Amino acid sequence: VQLQASGGGLVQAGGSLRLSCAASGRTFSSYNVGWFRQAPGKEREVVAHINWSGSNTLYAESVKGRFTISRDNAKNTVYLQMNSLKPGDTAVYYCAAVSRGSAYYWAAPSSFAYWGQGTLVTVSS
Repeated sequence: VQLQASGGGLVQAGGSLRLSCAASGRTFSSYNVGWFRQAPGKEREVVAHINWSGSNTLYAESVKGRFTISRDNAKNTVYLQMNSLKPGDTAVYYCAAVSRGSAYYWAAPSSFAYWGQGTLVTVSS
């Protein structure tokens, strides 16, 4: 599966953005998807995760209550709605996919075999 992330940009603190992760190739509903982010000088970290059907979601503590992950399998797309953005949310955001039958840890980047190219989110104070 090929992934393409989009929707990043510059926003003021308190604002909102919606990121999209569009998939092509194999059946998208065969994959669980995560959003990760990487700030300059920091390690890549998980932001949110959604299972193949959209019935189960997980979030990093730092974004709970502010970010919402969702998916539309008919459109082969996963979304990350980001509200109440903070300067600390500034990073390159990546979407990643793993086959739904795999055994893996949702928060570990190494668990995910397929990655999009990343989209930059900059939050100004």
